[in-house]
Amino acid sequence: MSRDDIPPYLNISPDRAAELLGPPADTPGFAAVAEACRRGRQDLASRGLDETGARRLRLFSTWEITRYLIPVAPAHFRRVLRQNPDLPQGQSESEGGAKWFTLDEVLRLRAHFGAEGSKAKNYLPYRPKGLPAKIVAVANFKGGVGKTSTCAHLAMSAALDGYRVLVIDLDSQGSMTSIFGGQIEDEWQTVFPLLARHYATTLRADNQRRLDRGEPPLPFDDTLTEALKLKAPDLIRKTHWPNIDLIGAQLNLYWSEFQIPVWRMQSRGWRLWDALTDVLAEDGVLDAYDLVFLDTPPALGYLTINGLAAADILLVPFGASFLEFDSTGRFFDMLHATFASIEEGENIAARALGREELHFEWDAVRAVMTRFDAGQQAEMAGLIQAHMGQVLSPHRQDFTALIGQAGEQVNGIYEADYRDFNRETYARGRATFDATYAAFKTLLYGIWRREETARTAAAE
Repeated sequence: MSRDDIPPYLNISPDRAAELLGPPADTPGFAAVAEACRRGRQDLASRGLDETGARRLRLFSTWEITRYLIPVAPAHFRRVLRQNPDLPQGQSESEGGAKWFTLDEVLRLRAHFGAEGSKAKNYLPYRPKGLPAKIVAVANFKGGVGKTSTCAHLAMSAALDGYRVLVIDLDSQGSMTSIFGGQIEDEWQTVFPLLARHYATTLRADNQRRLDRGEPPLPFDDTLTEALKLKAPDLIRKTHWPNIDLIGAQLNLYWSEFQIPVWRMQSRGWRLWDALTDVLAEDGVLDAYDLVFLDTPPALGYLTINGLAAADILLVPFGASFLEFDSTGRFFDMLHATFASIEEGENIAARALGREELHFEWDAVRAVMTRFDAGQQAEMAGLIQAHMGQVLSPHRQDFTALIGQAGEQVNGIYEADYRDFNRETYARGRATFDATYAAFKTLLYGIWRREETARTAAAE
């Protein structure tokens, strides 16, 4: 056996190991590593920027539009453009070359076909009138399960489908914010002031009752005073997607996890789990958008509880392995313990006062299998499906070469130019995310139809 064949855990020299070790680490060393990562992150992110330093969404070709976005034959698509010169005509990179369109132009074309095209086809996405936006939370307390990636690609899919989308990043790591090019300076540009405003409103009412009883009010600090001045539209930012807006996150948002329990101790009547739902409804967000996607932290803290309580639809991504299945089961167990505890605590008082009891409810909860390898995980996936039943979405999100390549280029799958890939690789990689969205869209349509039917029945 040669020296190269010796297993790495044998014959290691302590002296050589000491030479390779380097000096001890200290607290300033963390700052140096963070700064190195910041520079690297800026370098990588800058590769997706235009000459002004802003993110810019790529163009979409006639082939891509007619195959994926608008259900018309290419020849008919080109004929409609010739007959309607006022419609976007696209741009060619060479004389007689393929036409390319911005997503704004694609949305205008979709609207035209929706108004003038065949009545047998659905050019526009289904959305019942008079119903608020659906809030979708993507959550799991295990990291690395594809949570942020799944949330981002569902938001992009919905945007390509023609929906108005708001993405709210509740994770102080800010990965979703980076995907959409957000530059967030501090916690006052995150959801923090919205949560603070909700608490401030409760505290102000509590203090008035204290004054009426002749008791001194609780302190009302500058943070709460400033929060009362802000509304959700003040925090919403445009992204490089014309129909995706963002409330971003950054590291200081994590401070909420320490501040919220302090507020809760000061005002036991504050329904913190209603904070996000109430402010989004009060500020008109649920009327301005069709879908609101919440990317939650990989922990069941106060921000995650707010997101889960606000959600109409809960999606839980995880991989097809024993450890991830086991962890996801524990996540559901913790969800039960957390929300059952909230219900129990609130309903003791509700029953004593003769008020309506609190009962959390979601339109649908689905686990989504991500990074699936059919060659190695089919048996495990089948076993998991047998145990989880309908809760596990029947579609399994495959891991393909396109996913890895798109990540290296700092792009989502739908932001990647298919000309940068083998056409077959692109189609296969896109297909798994298209199928993930199709499963979600089926869920969404079923929920909206159920509500629409119930509303019609109630009106009769």
